[in-house]
Amino acid sequence: MTKKIVVGVDGSETAEAAALKAAALAEAMGAELVVVSAYAKLEVDTVRSGNEEFRFSTEEEALTTATQGAAIVREEFPGVTSRAESVQGKPAAALVTAAEEIGADLIVVGNKRVQGLGRMLGSIARDVAGHAPCDVYVAHTHER
Repeated sequence: MTKKIVVGVDGSETAEAAALKAAALAEAMGAELVVVSAYAKLEVDTVRSGNEEFRFSTEEEALTTATQGAAIVREEFPGVTSRAESVQGKPAAALVTAAEEIGADLIVVGNKRVQGLGRMLGSIARDVAGHAPCDVYVAHTHER
């Protein structure tokens, strides 16, 4: 039985479509949905304004993207339990890492780059499928 589903988001429309498909699957299966956004490496910038200091990091930016993706999911599927996470690494590796860390039963990825030239050069979907510790669902996320 599928209890945990991982989906990656990056703020794009195709990632949103994959997240909504993952939410529909989570709803049908009674599974928790973990919305993940990747960041390449941890970079931190500090900005001072008067007596205040503000920190910005790639990790926080990725978490914001994941949180926005989870919010979109909750609007469409309010009954689905979801949470947002940021994971360091390239997108495919980050999805695999997240799935391993939480013991996911399914990873949902979009098919944005599975068509045409992307098929020969590689894609996130193919990389995830080749390394995933669980099942992978490739969601149709673009117009033909």
